[in-house]
Amino acid sequence: MARIRLYTTGWCGFCVRAKVLLDARGLAYEEVSLDDDPAFRQKVYDLGRQWTVPLVTIDGEPVGGYRELVALDRSGLLAERLAA
Repeated sequence: MARIRLYTTGWCGFCVRAKVLLDARGLAYEEVSLDDDPAFRQKVYDLGRQWTVPLVTIDGEPVGGYRELVALDRSGLLAERLAA
């Protein structure tokens, strides 16, 4: 089974939405809270080449943020990718 990791902050509305989407699909994920990391933006950039959270990775590969997660879900590619 593919491993989903979600990098988040507590004040991010899109992070909440990403968790709601994954929970609604019954998908297990590991949440990595970056609330206490003053350099979290650099960490997110180093991992996924984006400056904002959430950052979603599947098997260590960055897929983007909330909008990209929704697009994968709506296209059916999220389920396909997790089934592989």
